Parts: sequence; structure tokens; C-alpha cells
Amino acid sequence: MKIAFLADPLSGFKIYKDSTFAMMREAARRGHAIYHFEQRDMVLEEGVVSARVAQIHLTGDADEWYRLDPAADVELSEFDAIIERKDPPFDMEYVYGTYLLELAERQGARVVNSPRAIRDHNEKLAIGQFSEHTSPTIVTSDAARLRAFHAKHGDVIFKPLDGMGGAGIFRVKSDGLNLGSIIETLTDNGRNTIMAQKFIPAIEKGDKRVLVIGGKPVPFVLARIPQGGEVRGNLAAGGLGVAQPISPREREIAEALGPVLAERGLLLVGLDVIGDFLTEVNVTSPTCFQEIHDQAGFDVAAMFIDAVEQKVNE
Repeated sequence: MKIAFLADPLSGFKIYKDSTFAMMREAARRGHAIYHFEQRDMVLEEGVVSARVAQIHLTGDADEWYRLDPAADVELSEFDAIIERKDPPFDMEYVYGTYLLELAERQGARVVNSPRAIRDHNEKLAIGQFSEHTSPTIVTSDAARLRAFHAKHGDVIFKPLDGMGGAGIFRVKSDGLNLGSIIETLTDNGRNTIMAQKFIPAIEKGDKRVLVIGGKPVPFVLARIPQGGEVRGNLAAGGLGVAQPISPREREIAEALGPVLAERGLLLVGLDVIGDFLTEVNVTSPTCFQEIHDQAGFDVAAMFIDAVEQKVNE
């Protein structure tokens, strides 16, 4: 197969932990030809979506880990699969990219994850479709409503809807310290909609990343455990990643959501679960492949490429 990866610059990859690299390595190991392009390389001209694409050759070296053939303009429909792995921020440029990919789909391209499904599933707001699995949550820009929510629940997490890596997350305990300032800052004085959730004490045991591939849960999760008095378990915020077998409750959530999301075109999803509760549905570029493989021995990348091959052969 010819598999093209839409990703950020290869020069920025940290291959010892990068999930996209793990996908590339597994695809190449199976004899598939792999290619790379960035979002800015796409173009719509005379109704056809193409991109300036370069074939990747993996060298096996830890530093100079890839070699690129000269780039060429290729219609996206010529690839057997296009793996969308552009990292957030999910800004308007990202949205424009999904529109181009959706046009490419109409011309015969197979895109994973579906660009429409990515647009339709804000990683914070998507949990509203599965409220039976979430802790008490409110989404609003209204300061009075946010204050009332805090008064009701006493210990609350506030976060922006477009954040990543734990950025912009605040915990306000029952004393309400800095509540007004946090609400004003996050909402930009009522101009931005944010999310507030009742604090889940089980965060001390980790914010669990539950990977779901082709509607089926990976049998191991990565518990991202807050360190040094932090409330955030995100690896980008200094959390400690510990792989462990999926729990019965985590499996229950994954098996409830997995088939629904797969039917919508989301081949790879990263569910965030704290204790018994779903907190996020990650669909842009879910990670943790290598951490789970290195610690638990389960080859997540192989499961993912299996799913891609199955999709192509449907």
C-alpha cells in the first residue's frame, strides 16, 4: 500500500515516544510505502485536491532517522490511505485542512480519521453526547452560571474548550480562592465559552488514556499521574506515564463509545478517563502508543496498521 501521513515537520519528531513515528515504522516493516506532507502542502486547483508529498525511507538511525525522496505533487486520491496526524491547535487553519481532506475523500481518498468526524467532535464538548459516563459538567460563558456550579459542587476544574496538554486548566476548591479572576480570564470576560467539571479525586491515581482502535479498546491504558502537587496528569505538564491493564470500568466506557465513534469514521480515538468518569474524547492525534508498548509489551502500532489495512480492503 501507499500510505501518506499528514503531520507536522519530521524534524520535530521525538522518535523515542512519537506515536506517528511508531505508525510509520510498523507500516514500513510490513512493506508499505510511506509518505509525508504538511497541511500547508495541500492545494485545491481546478477542483482537485493534491499535495506536495515526499516518500520517506527509515534509516534505523536514532538521529538521522529518515531520508526523503524529492517531493512531487500528487493527487491525494492516489494513496491507499491518508493518516491525519496534524497536532493541535485546532484553529481555523486546521479546519480549512479538514475541508480540503473532505473534498479529497469525495475524489476517492481514504482519510483516517475522517475529517468531518474530527470537526464534529470537539475533544472537550464531545463528552456531552455521552453524559451517562461523565461527572457533573457545565459548558457556558456566563459567569453567574459558573459561580453557581462552583457553589453547588465545591471543588471544580475549569478549562478552555480549545486547550491541549493541560494548558489553561485550573482547580478551584471550596474556598473559592481566585474564582472570579479565573472565570474572567478563561471566558475573556464572558466572550469565550469554557467548561467546568466537578473535581474527581481519583486523579491521584492518574488520568487514564484509553486508546480505541477500530471500535475496540487497546487492552492496556496509560495512567498519567500528576507529580509535585500538580492537579494535571498530562505528560506535557510533567505527569508520570504508567502503563497498566485496562480496568473493567474503562473497558465498559470504551466498549460503549467505540463502535459509535468508529461508525462515524473515527478509526483511532483516545478516551481520557479519571476514576469512573469520561473527561475527554481525543480525535486529532491521540498518542501513548510507544509508552504502552515499551512498558506493557502490547504493540499498539500493529493494531492500528491492522485496522488501516482492513479499512482499505473493505
